[in-house]
Amino acid sequence: MDFKQARNLIIRHRKSLGELSIVALIIVVGLYLTFEYDLFTMAGHATPHEKTIELDEALLLGAIVSLGLLVFSIRHYLAQKQEMKRRVAAEQHVRELAFQDALTGLPNRRQFDQALRAAVSSPPREGAVHAVFLLDLNGFKQINDTHGHGRGDEVLVITAQRLLSAMRDGDLVARIGGDEFAILAQHLTSAEAATSVALRVIEALAPPIQVGPTVHHVGSGIGIALFPDDAVGTDQLLRKADLALYRAKEERRSAVRFFEEEMDKRVQERQWLEQELRSAVRNHTILAHFRPSVDLKTRRVIGFEASPVWHHPSLGEISPDRFLPIAEESGLIHELADQILLQACTAAARWPSNVGLSINVLSSQIKDRNLKQRILNILEQTGLRPERLEIEITESSLVRDIEAAQATLGALKEAGVQIALDNFGTGYSSLYHLRNFKLDKIKIDSSFIREMMVEKGSSEIVHALVGLAQGLGLKIAAEGIQNEEQEESLLRTGCEQGQGYLFSEFVSAEHTLEMVQDALPALT
Repeated sequence: MDFKQARNLIIRHRKSLGELSIVALIIVVGLYLTFEYDLFTMAGHATPHEKTIELDEALLLGAIVSLGLLVFSIRHYLAQKQEMKRRVAAEQHVRELAFQDALTGLPNRRQFDQALRAAVSSPPREGAVHAVFLLDLNGFKQINDTHGHGRGDEVLVITAQRLLSAMRDGDLVARIGGDEFAILAQHLTSAEAATSVALRVIEALAPPIQVGPTVHHVGSGIGIALFPDDAVGTDQLLRKADLALYRAKEERRSAVRFFEEEMDKRVQERQWLEQELRSAVRNHTILAHFRPSVDLKTRRVIGFEASPVWHHPSLGEISPDRFLPIAEESGLIHELADQILLQACTAAARWPSNVGLSINVLSSQIKDRNLKQRILNILEQTGLRPERLEIEITESSLVRDIEAAQATLGALKEAGVQIALDNFGTGYSSLYHLRNFKLDKIKIDSSFIREMMVEKGSSEIVHALVGLAQGLGLKIAAEGIQNEEQEESLLRTGCEQGQGYLFSEFVSAEHTLEMVQDALPALT
């Protein structure tokens, strides 16, 4: 044993060594006293020069040593017992940290996975099922962003308590992510019983949550997968419950969805379509097509709205409503948008200077801090003046991240780009947005135009929106004009511009040159 090892051994056992040293000191003192003094006076005592330890003194010394060792042993035993208690408590605390969510006190993902494996290894009786529920709170991100993470944590704690109150004895409720929860309900009699559990959860979460002075409305999408009906393994069971949750979240309200095989097929199709979309973006095979905007009084083309058109080799033309969400989710939207804008600006540079270009910007693009610079770079590259470009954005995209929208749109507005509010009347339709975003135009949603000739309420809304735009000094345009009757009615309201199949479908860049030469046929 080297010096370092000896030193470590002494440090590790310093308390015990200290107590043994005291016992040794007592023994040495006792030996000295028995040599120096006759503790028990007896006949025939030895002379001072014959110092010995007599039997009675030896017995006393042995008793003292035994007592010292006994005290040492008792103290050592009590210390060991206390140390064991500390270790057991520490191990229990570590186990709780490993299997328990620190914020809500619920089981965490690890404990849920462990319980799920145990459930799968113990199948239910014939006809019964184990059910896995995955929950994702609606609107929780907005609570965090608006009121801070402290308020969000309080909402999560209250949500956890409500979930526990809705469960049967033996059901497991776990928090597996930020605002994601999971429930394991075993030995349910049928899928209907699983529905009952889900409905109890929705009912428990329905009342508003009061945190401080603010009331929050928190719902949840719930995806359900059943064992052994939907899957026989834990990973597959969770994956299919997640697919069902994805479908439930699409409804943007509290909703329950069971896994269906069709969901799995859709996911596989979506994954395949994403790969095809990546290839199309990489090969620049998605092209910009254009729909004209006309002056309703003269029917002359005053601009074009650009939109991506994807002609797939085997699927034919794929609607933007189908592939743009995939582009957003996969992160392809920025590269695709740049390609379409470059094509559109290149085409617009060949039009007369009084013909403008409009293009939609999606909510995921608004969050991109480099959007303004990329747009201005493309304008400079193609030689198109910023004043001829109009950015269209929906109100729902604005409110998802108002600060980002104000920063990006404000910078583009300062550069001279026009800003239009698309689908006006279907979203929040707030005067706040009209005032604070310094818009140039509002576009009335096609749903009002479609119904204005058959429903008085829609016609009145159109009149009101036109009056609002005129009062604020904004240009007003109508989307989805399909017949001359609608066009005439819009003219009577004072609407200035329009788009729709009455005038033209989407056309190629080459065809736009023909359309800007002459006005469209006038009304008879």
